[in-house]
Amino acid sequence: MADELTEFETKLLKWLVKSDFHIQPWSSKDAAKAFKVKEDEIYEAVAALSKKAADQIQIFYKDGNVHIAAD
Repeated sequence: MADELTEFETKLLKWLVKSDFHIQPWSSKDAAKAFKVKEDEIYEAVAALSKKAADQIQIFYKDGNVHIAAD
């Protein structure tokens, strides 16, 4: 199935669920450092999650920052 999560997307989603990026501003740079990948890989994975796991992730903009809530 084309909409299955990749291994990296699954790891990122689990990390997002455990995080507090719904309160704290999101940082793709920090996420890339945490996963030891390039920042572009984080952007691609977050974009994929917004489509593939739309019922589990919410990306929003508040007070000049991007936030991500996941469950």
